[in-house]
Amino acid sequence: MDFRYSDLIDPSTYETEGLCDGIPLRMHREPSKENIGAIRAQSDWTRLVGPVGYYRGGLGAPYSFLRVSVPECIPERLEIISYANEFAFLYDDVMENIDPDKGIESERRILDVFGDDVLSLDAGPAASTNGAKSKVCGQKRIQSQILAEMLALDRERALTSMQSWATFVRLSASRRRCLPFASLEEYLPYRIIDAGEMIWFGTVTFGMALTIPEDEMDLCKRLARPAFAAFGLTNDLFSWDKERDEAKQRGDPHLVNAIWVLMGELSISESEAKVVCRDKIKAYVAEYLIIVQETRMKSELSQDLRTYIEALQYSISRNVV
Repeated sequence: MDFRYSDLIDPSTYETEGLCDGIPLRMHREPSKENIGAIRAQSDWTRLVGPVGYYRGGLGAPYSFLRVSVPECIPERLEIISYANEFAFLYDDVMENIDPDKGIESERRILDVFGDDVLSLDAGPAASTNGAKSKVCGQKRIQSQILAEMLALDRERALTSMQSWATFVRLSASRRRCLPFASLEEYLPYRIIDAGEMIWFGTVTFGMALTIPEDEMDLCKRLARPAFAAFGLTNDLFSWDKERDEAKQRGDPHLVNAIWVLMGELSISESEAKVVCRDKIKAYVAEYLIIVQETRMKSELSQDLRTYIEALQYSISRNVV
């Protein structure tokens, strides 16, 4: 994998808590493009959907989300994937706030944003009515803006990205979160989807102009699974305290988090579950590093597949710092 747009970051300047040993941190050289995309998405969301409140999304110093997650993004594509990523962050808040008692109705509204017209650019005029329909219309207009800008840069990969995104939302909305998981083994397939396996595939392949051959797609997913398992478990570990406190305030009987699953499965304390979760993350990272090294040497695989698998490791290190 060639490095044309990013620089290696001195490991003495950041802390990983040992959760991504062996994976360096790289950062894109053009911060302004990501900032512009994220700020523009927040502005459009406020105008078309509703206020974002005190919200930073992917913005952050010194390691903003996309500059280190996709450090080799083609510069001309960084602004639009930042815009799309910020929309995804904002949209994820909608997904997280689905009322389980109104699950089917909420899911239909969510899927309406990614319906049959997902690739048509026909989001319709701005809605004059209030409520859920107005918000869905605003979300569709933002989605259409994303697709229009992506199509202008790379039609083929834009369509692939949006199809991947639509698949992600359909899978997420169809998997109910109201029932507890009995084991980490049962939980992980759900968490891998929820961690954005498909949406991140679309983001990375578009940003880096990669095309995975159809006959390599199943292999691509299998090879990438340990990376997405590490993503999901790392997010669960770092968000646990906040999620636990919020669940207590709501009176929720259980949480959708690996720490909670491990506590129940193994009959262990919260602190013990955190240790187990950390060990699982380290194991998945070590497994993925072996996959990266082995895949890099397999000349029978397409160059774009090998590049994609190698590129995902930088998303792991970004998830930790």
